[in-house]
Amino acid sequence: MDISDIINHLGEERSRYYNAVAPPVIRTSNFCFGSVEDMRNNIDKEFEVPFYTRGSNPTAGILRKKMAALEKTEDALITSSGCAAISVAVFGNLSAGDHAICVKNCYSWTHTLFHDILARFGVNVSIIDGTRTEHFKNAIMPNTRLIMLESPTSFLMELQDLKAIAALAKQHEITTIIDNSYSTPLFQNPAELGIDIVVHSASKYLGGHSDLIAGVICSSEKMIRKLFAQEYLSFGGIITPDNAWLVLRGLRTLPLRMKHSHESTKKIVVYLENHPKIDKVLWPFASGSRQSALAQQQMKGAGGLFSFTMKTTDIHTVDVFCNALKRFLLACSWGGYESLVFPGSVLYSSSNNNKEIPFNLIRMYVGLEDAELLIKDIEQALDRI
Repeated sequence: MDISDIINHLGEERSRYYNAVAPPVIRTSNFCFGSVEDMRNNIDKEFEVPFYTRGSNPTAGILRKKMAALEKTEDALITSSGCAAISVAVFGNLSAGDHAICVKNCYSWTHTLFHDILARFGVNVSIIDGTRTEHFKNAIMPNTRLIMLESPTSFLMELQDLKAIAALAKQHEITTIIDNSYSTPLFQNPAELGIDIVVHSASKYLGGHSDLIAGVICSSEKMIRKLFAQEYLSFGGIITPDNAWLVLRGLRTLPLRMKHSHESTKKIVVYLENHPKIDKVLWPFASGSRQSALAQQQMKGAGGLFSFTMKTTDIHTVDVFCNALKRFLLACSWGGYESLVFPGSVLYSSSNNNKEIPFNLIRMYVGLEDAELLIKDIEQALDRI
């Protein structure tokens, strides 16, 4: 199905709600039935029939259909956050005594889940450098049940070879999960490469307006039904109908926003690669990226999130540069309409020194502002140091 049809029409049965162009927000906690018999017949069909909004809601149901189609999977679940999506998918595929593999330098709360929380439930975890497939092969144990991927990672922009890892995992009957928030379904479809479960923070590009928190799980119908019946209903990390509607709204302009952000970022990356005060630019399609060939194989684009390191040994220099920026907001997220900056120096204090993220690394997100204006802003900030 064409992407524009999915985004604008799939799942929108307009004749059911007065032929309204935009779907309504079904803001209700539960749904009533005409008879005891009708209720009895539907109490065990909550996956298909709205019964209680903790399980299913018509507004979220439209979003489920669109996300599954965009990710080229059979079905999807919508959650209250990206963390909720990851947690449901992970806990739904692990038990005490199992072993899991997770890539390093992933999203901080994914790292916390694998490094700290799973050990409390008797799960052994190996955190590895995911840039080489042999690292996964070497980490596999007889009780390995899960591999957690994030490609690219959202600070150091490290990629994993999804097709090769998926093939390796299938040989050993290991479930694979990937956080695909960076690329969105428009720029990368991991399920087509053999990955079992695709999760998203819909708070990023999918919502696109920095006004909601939500998550998505996309997979086979069998896997989605399994997660729905246990972890999804039990954990209760569901999206509100209002936020589901906001994500639907965000999807309408997703192709336009992704294209604009990607094209603007290309210009900014070229500028920074040629600036004498910049050491290295980290972006999958940067000319100096050692993984650019892999990016060309499994990604159609990279959007607006990238990092770079400054040529400095002084943490104060990083702070001066970031404070001088006028068109980039100092904030932690990305994927919205606004351009953002997150300096690695924030992670350094007397009690916290993040060894994986160097203090002179700066993560930038390019929103919908004009690229030339953003370059001029970066230029004037670099002139201050």
